[in-house]
Amino acid sequence: MTKLAPYVRILGRGPGRSRSLTQEEAFEAFSLVLSGDCAPESVGALLMLMRLRGENSAEIAGCVQALRARISGWETVPVSLDWPTYAAGRTRGLPYFLLAAKLVAQSGETVLLHGWNSHQNPLASVREQLAPLGIASVTTPQQARDALQHNGVAYAPLEDLSPEAFRVLKLRDVFGLRSAVNTTLRVFNPTGALASVQGVFHPSYRELQADAGALLGLPSLSVIKGGGGEFERHPSKDVQAFGLRETVAWEGIAPALMQETRKLAEDAPEPNNLAAFWRGDITDPFAEAIVTGTTGLALLTLGKAATIQQADERARQLWAARTPSM
Repeated sequence: MTKLAPYVRILGRGPGRSRSLTQEEAFEAFSLVLSGDCAPESVGALLMLMRLRGENSAEIAGCVQALRARISGWETVPVSLDWPTYAAGRTRGLPYFLLAAKLVAQSGETVLLHGWNSHQNPLASVREQLAPLGIASVTTPQQARDALQHNGVAYAPLEDLSPEAFRVLKLRDVFGLRSAVNTTLRVFNPTGALASVQGVFHPSYRELQADAGALLGLPSLSVIKGGGGEFERHPSKDVQAFGLRETVAWEGIAPALMQETRKLAEDAPEPNNLAAFWRGDITDPFAEAIVTGTTGLALLTLGKAATIQQADERARQLWAARTPSM
């Protein structure tokens, strides 16, 4: 009998007998998965049964707790806003949300981006844009503290933040399917920041992640169906947001900012360099609205404005007054 057999049995007994895991059971099961000391067949059975049933908020919260229990020191890093970035890049263009993270940092907040992105084309690559934008890639809590003190924003690669979670995430290459770990990583919040912004590709996950955040005691959260699954607001659409405000369930609408009909992946011919766009060497009103709109929703999450309209105005002011140097 494998260590995971009791949990696989709970999920897979059959019609009328199977059930989802409790939060405590999910914590125990995912702790075993992360340990690397389980038969690969049992890990695959657990993750795929959770996917088949559809993971719930208690399961995701338990998995997050297991993941947090295996990292050390990150909870001491002072972070205002947690910003996960785990989407694939097939359907998106430049990662303008990185500029929004910089704007939030220049407003005086600290922002930790963390993630890993699969199947990205060079245009959409998050990591390729970090150095040109002056965003440090950090591998330890001390490096994160130093980078945030210096620049207000940093990026932690998942493979350094949690090699165990990275190993489990890479099982997607074996399964050919996502698993509960994909959702778990978006809710991860390794530093325990009091505010988080999260993107999803499938709308149903907005409420799931919000409910998991509530179970984990997260005070403030905004989840949107964003560009390619990232937290990135489309400026010519009304964007529905789910989340938390003072730990209470919240819903809101971020209204369209302009009328132009353009997909986020359809970047204008010129702004193929985010650093040049940040410096003002090239301009594009649509791209600027992506940045300021995303910033506005992040500021609203942080409680820096009472309404989305006020937050959007503050974001436009920050963009106009941004420091062009990296």
